Amino acid sequence: MAEGPRYRVHFRRRREGRTDYRQRQRLLRARVPRAVVRLSLRNASIQFIAFEMEGDKVLAQASSRELADLGWNGVTGNIPATYLTGYLAGKRAMANGIEEAVLDIGQKVPVKGSNVFAALKGMVDAGMDIPYGDGVFPSEDRLAGKHISEDIAKMIEEVKSRMEAD
Repeated sequence: MAEGPRYRVHFRRRREGRTDYRQRQRLLRARVPRAVVRLSLRNASIQFIAFEMEGDKVLAQASSRELADLGWNGVTGNIPATYLTGYLAGKRAMANGIEEAVLDIGQKVPVKGSNVFAALKGMVDAGMDIPYGDGVFPSEDRLAGKHISEDIAKMIEEVKSRMEAD
């Protein structure tokens, strides 16, 4: 390992490849909360985070694991479940007075029609003002789950109606 007075060790999260600090700085310059979307193979997690000098503060959050309580009995890592998680997070953010945000997808590569943009579509449908480009959302058939099963479209409407009731 290099040594000497001119050698500089990067931040740990930078060394691990977990945080792109240049991108984070660009997002923070917007001075609006970040809509942080993190995906795994089985779940999706969405948080609205505001920057503070003491540390970031979570203003609202939703996880795809919560969909089971609302009547979702499908897989929680697919596009319809990610859309519903984004919708739930958007509704909670609107209830907390957050009306605008900027999308933070972390180290994910932005691919048109991916789960990240399904979550964004859910937040936009909930009433959030989040900037996005044309053609990034998945098709309406994929959001409704028609590529999986016809029953999923009915389940999505039931879950959305329960979110409206809460």
